[in-house]
Amino acid sequence: MRLEWARPGVLHATGHAFEFAALVAAARFVAESAPPDIPEESLEQLRHVLSDYDIQARRLRDLPPPDGA
Repeated sequence: MRLEWARPGVLHATGHAFEFAALVAAARFVAESAPPDIPEESLEQLRHVLSDYDIQARRLRDLPPPDGA
């Protein structure tokens, strides 16, 4: 995985699909079974990120793969 600054506060992430899948699976686990000491605001932010990820993943499924894939 590679992370770069796109601009202040915004990262550009490049990684393999399995790396993102692992991060999303861990985030879903936390969002669905978080211990009670995790603040609700943090869980809501995580759920929002997961929702955005799901929207973008659906968008990608509708696009043709890049050349050479």
